[in-house]
Amino acid sequence: QVQLVESGGGLVQAGGSLRLSCAASGRTFSSYYMGWFRQAPGKEREFVTAISWSGGRTYYADSVKGRFTISRDNAKNTVYLQMNSLKPEDMAVYYCAADQAPWDPRDAMDYWGKGTRVTVSS
Repeated sequence: QVQLVESGGGLVQAGGSLRLSCAASGRTFSSYYMGWFRQAPGKEREFVTAISWSGGRTYYADSVKGRFTISRDNAKNTVYLQMNSLKPEDMAVYYCAADQAPWDPRDAMDYWGKGTRVTVSS
């Protein structure tokens, strides 16, 4: 089992940047695909980005391509989300998730963190 703890959320002005981190427990972090999802008030949770076991493959929602970057450090059991050029519509609770299977939008992730809130002021 994997436990995930997100950090790095906060308040930022539109156009600004934030970096989220997700620390994972366990010694098998490198065997998990990792992803970030977000849920805005009144909306369903949506996919943001995912990264493969070694970091060689990444996937992004169209809404964040070119602005957000996912990365991972398997030695530190941590996945990151660098968010640049933030927009008010990026405001949401951001969740880290893990799955041993490759990213597939049809399948739910196995493990979830509790989320970190990102607020973007216009």
